[in-house]
Amino acid sequence: MSEHLNNHHRNTLEHLLDHQHSGNIHWREVRSLLEAVGTVEDAHNGKVKIHVGETMLSIHDPGHHDIDQQLLVDLRKALIAAGYGESA
Repeated sequence: MSEHLNNHHRNTLEHLLDHQHSGNIHWREVRSLLEAVGTVEDAHNGKVKIHVGETMLSIHDPGHHDIDQQLLVDLRKALIAAGYGESA
């Protein structure tokens, strides 16, 4: 299901889904991937609403930082549920 993604998006997806790679994933790269596979909306309360497949997440905007461990887990679940898992 990742055929329509560019190389940067595929690399970011691979890092998100790789349980060996658990840190140093930049928010801007994740956001770009999420915009390619779903929608990302900025709210005026410092939150970001993410829709991937049937999953909706509302998170605090990480800004220019790496994503934290809990967001990594939540994004993995959402991406796998939307068909972007290892078997896709």
